Amino acid sequence: METKGWACLPPAPPHPSPCSVTACKQSRAGDEAGSRGEGPVAWPACSLFPVTATDKRNQEGVLAYSEGLHGKWMFSEIRAVFSRRFLLQNTGLEVFMANRTSVMFNFPDQATVKKVVYSLPRVGVGTSYGLPQARRISMATPRQLFKSSNMTQRWQRREISNFEYLMFLNTVAGRTYNDLNQYPVFPWVLTNYESEELDLTLPGNFRDLSKPIGALNPKRAAFYAERYETWEEDQTPPYHYNTHYSTAKSTLLWLLRIEPFTTFFLNANNNKFDHADRTFSAITRSWRHCQRDTSDVKELIPEFYYLPEMFGNSNGYHLGQREDGSMVCDVELPPWANKPEDFVRINRMALESEFVSCQLHQWVDLIFGYKQRGPEAVRALNVFHHLTYEGSVSLDSITDPALREAMEQQILIVGQTPSQLLIEPHPPRSSAMHLCFLPQSPLMFKDQMQQDVIMVLKFPSNSPVTHVAANTLPHLSVPAAVTVTCSRLFAVNRWHNTVGLRGAPGYSLEQAHHLPIEMDPLIANNSGSNKRQITDLVDQSIQINTHCFVVTADNRYILVCGFWDKSFRVYSTETGKLTQIVFGHWDVVTCLARSESYIGGDCYIVSGSRDDTLLLWYWSGRHHIIGDNPNNSDYPAPRAVLTGHDHEVVCVSVCAELGLVISGAKEGPCLVHTITGDLLRALEGPDNCLCPRLISVSSEGHCIICYERGRFCNFSINGKLLAQMEVNDSTRAIMLSSDGQNLVTGGDNGVVEVWQVCDFKQLYIYPGCDAGVRAMDLSHDQRTLITGMASGSIVAFNIDFNRWHYEHQNRY
Repeated sequence: METKGWACLPPAPPHPSPCSVTACKQSRAGDEAGSRGEGPVAWPACSLFPVTATDKRNQEGVLAYSEGLHGKWMFSEIRAVFSRRFLLQNTGLEVFMANRTSVMFNFPDQATVKKVVYSLPRVGVGTSYGLPQARRISMATPRQLFKSSNMTQRWQRREISNFEYLMFLNTVAGRTYNDLNQYPVFPWVLTNYESEELDLTLPGNFRDLSKPIGALNPKRAAFYAERYETWEEDQTPPYHYNTHYSTAKSTLLWLLRIEPFTTFFLNANNNKFDHADRTFSAITRSWRHCQRDTSDVKELIPEFYYLPEMFGNSNGYHLGQREDGSMVCDVELPPWANKPEDFVRINRMALESEFVSCQLHQWVDLIFGYKQRGPEAVRALNVFHHLTYEGSVSLDSITDPALREAMEQQILIVGQTPSQLLIEPHPPRSSAMHLCFLPQSPLMFKDQMQQDVIMVLKFPSNSPVTHVAANTLPHLSVPAAVTVTCSRLFAVNRWHNTVGLRGAPGYSLEQAHHLPIEMDPLIANNSGSNKRQITDLVDQSIQINTHCFVVTADNRYILVCGFWDKSFRVYSTETGKLTQIVFGHWDVVTCLARSESYIGGDCYIVSGSRDDTLLLWYWSGRHHIIGDNPNNSDYPAPRAVLTGHDHEVVCVSVCAELGLVISGAKEGPCLVHTITGDLLRALEGPDNCLCPRLISVSSEGHCIICYERGRFCNFSINGKLLAQMEVNDSTRAIMLSSDGQNLVTGGDNGVVEVWQVCDFKQLYIYPGCDAGVRAMDLSHDQRTLITGMASGSIVAFNIDFNRWHYEHQNRY
């Protein structure tokens, strides 16, 4: 049976791709060395250890999906190192790479884990959680990681979403995509799966998150309470539930239709699918079972909130016939969702809703907190089999091999409860209305009468502003909106985090009278424009546009392409001097793109050329050069060569979080590559969408492509066309909001418009400007849109995407 490959999973940091080896089939690196008395595994100087497939339980079908993991990993690519449990023992280690993959290892004992951690780079658990990058952090307990991080406060202040916070809790509590027995846990949040339409403003459509899934139905809750109170077995401590809310079996049940999970399921079930009546076939039916069946208390997995592909049987598996005669194929969706994308989008909206936000801390108490075990768990009807809990058994103390194997099998069957992160009630989230009245709140659009246009800045040069980069974070040495004109004159226009714009913390009352953008004094005074002019000759046939430039995240360097010698070049914004020339293409470089930044400003740069190829480069934030080696900055090597286009490459976008590059040529479909250079798929638009000109991709997996003559398409990263539209404008600039839900466009008509991404519904039209829009960018807080105009001006617009959110329209 032919399979169509794995679905790309849009991840949340740190979030490995599902192609990593699952822990139930891990190799036990170091076991052989240990058993021969050779001590710890030796480490190559520049690479992580190779995986040796010694686990006899591995089968060829599963190993096929770990191809590429048997080899070496560059130390420079390691981004985070987490201690992990395996079969309730603290003997695991998970290493996250820059390319968004991760690999999990299981070692003989904790002493070996410590040796390994102290042999690896000092990266801690990464930079996402506000923790120092130290090896002691990699060795910290889940509870220590939770207490030391700043994520709970950020969630309370609504700086991160509910989804991001749940991913954080799962990750520090030991849940991982690399162990099916410890897969991340997410809650059911809705209760209405039967209506034709779903009203997310009605409390009755939402689940009570203060109760475990088994206690929502009063009759079933009474059954479980009686089981616990009338417990008679002396050998086993009492429990409410004999099954768990998260097991390897339930994870495979949810993900049965997509690889590599289909293969994992078949390998665990003698190469057969389960009986059709036990297969995940309808969301309504699964919810009903979770409310009525005394042996079903499953919670959900993160994919329910971001992966529509899991609901379609795209590989055409024969999943059998139910007893009522119906064939099992695609998952049946609730009536209020016409397609899987609708279900995922609405489910995600529900997860981020105010009803869930104000209750979520109570669900956290049950799964990760003080109601997870002890008397509070008994009161909350939240006690599971004792073997699911950390510390319940020490496998090393079992000397009989047969008994140990039996115990391991029992742990695999009953499931594993996450590590307990806190032993007191979790604090609630601050209400949106409360935060609305803080001066720096980035949340609510308080003043509907607030002016659309904040300011217009006219540069002395009348040359069109063809590139805008708003790197405005307060911690930068120079927060600025960097602009570049058609004549290659750049300006570093200082950004002020003014109170009126309620920017991120870092604004001051003294700055309240400032406009947000202050013109570069060297340009304003015309005193040092030689420090701002790029004089190197570009190829005469190159049309200067926004794709010709990239500004680094710290505003200190500009990368420029289009030169006759087939190079692209790096210039210092401070001095205007050329600092690096990068060769690699066989023809003129026509476009550049930058990914979001990593630790210390590291990021990916992609260059596209008339030679029909793209090259992926690594920008070192530490050395301020393309490449890792400052001693060899004259001849840096690209990380990957991306091929497949038949014409000159004209536009490209790169997302490090997804590990993807999406590119368009003068003619033909856009192509999706991995950052390692593999061509995944072509994005085939309708017949009249053949000439892509602009591409924007969000970390949620929305890919917006603008073609000639104002035609737009919205693709999923797995290649499905989700929506299309045509606008009466020659669009020159597009921008996605940080959550990927809204699109901003501007073009020759001088009109900025805001659209809803899922269906291209128009949300807002700004007042028209007297010149065409050539470029745009959003400030870090998503509150200011800065556009570059054909008249040589920049215009700053007030923008608040929350004003178009359904909850804001209904409540505020």
